[in-house]
Amino acid sequence: MEAILALLFGLLIGSFLNVCIYRWPNDLSVVRPRSHCVACGHSIAWYDNVPLASYAVLGGQCRHCRARISLRYPAVELLTGVLFFVYVLAKGLTLESVRDCLFAAMLVGLIFSDLEERILPDEFTLGGTALGLLVSFFVPVPDMTAKAILWLLGWEPQGIWQSPAESLCGALFPALLLWGGGWVYEKVRHREGLGLGDVKLMAMVGAFLGLRGSLLTLIVGSLAGSVLGYTYILATKKDASTYQLPFGTFLGAAALAVTLIGEKMLGWWGTLL
Repeated sequence: MEAILALLFGLLIGSFLNVCIYRWPNDLSVVRPRSHCVACGHSIAWYDNVPLASYAVLGGQCRHCRARISLRYPAVELLTGVLFFVYVLAKGLTLESVRDCLFAAMLVGLIFSDLEERILPDEFTLGGTALGLLVSFFVPVPDMTAKAILWLLGWEPQGIWQSPAESLCGALFPALLLWGGGWVYEKVRHREGLGLGDVKLMAMVGAFLGLRGSLLTLIVGSLAGSVLGYTYILATKKDASTYQLPFGTFLGAAALAVTLIGEKMLGWWGTLL
C-alpha cells in the first residue's frame, strides 16, 4: 500500500516537474501564470491536468486548439511515479526512501531539461546540492571514502559530522575533477566542451551519493555518453565538431542507475579488475 501511494504521489510530482522543465530554462515562474497550453495560451482546467489520465483521454492534444502535447509530459510523470514506487517498495516509507525520491525527482527534471533545452537549471543543481548537504545530517550518506581521505589529512569526522563530511567531499571532488577536464579540453581544442551546468549537476549527485557514488556516476555517464552519443551522431550524420551532446542527460540517468543498482555495478567492476 505504501508503494502504491508513493506511485500516485510520484505521478503528481512528475506533473509539477513538467512545469519546472518548461519554465525554469526560460526564466519563468513556476507559480504564475497557471498551467496553460504553450500553443494557444488557453488555461488548462484541473480535469485536463490529471497525470497520465488526461493525456490519454485527450489523445495527446490540447482540448481547445488540438495542438499536439509532447510525449515528454506523460513520460516524466510515469518515470517519476515508477521510481517513487521502486524506492518505497525496496526500503519502505523511511527517511532513506524519501531522500531517494527527492534525489530522483530532481534528476528526472535535469535529464529532460538538458535533453529538451540543453540547460541544467540552477534551481535543480545548486538547490539540489544544498538539499543534499542538509539531508545528510538526517540520513547517512552511503559512503566511507571521505572519512578515510580526511583521516590521512589529519582529521577524522565523528558523530553528526561524519555524514555531512561524506556529502561535502562527494560534492566537491568529482565536480572539480569534471571542471578540470573541461578546462583542459578548452585549452587544447580552443572551444568549450563542457558547461558549468554539468559541473553543478555532479556536485548535486555527490551531495546525495557521496564520493564513491558520484565517481561511479561520472564513469558510467561518460561511457554511456561517449558510446550512445557517438552512435547517434553517426546514425543521424550530424557534425561531431558542432553537435551539442546533452551530457547532463547521461549523467542524470547514470546517477539514477547508481541509486538502483550501484552495489551491483561496483561488484561487476571489481570482477573485471
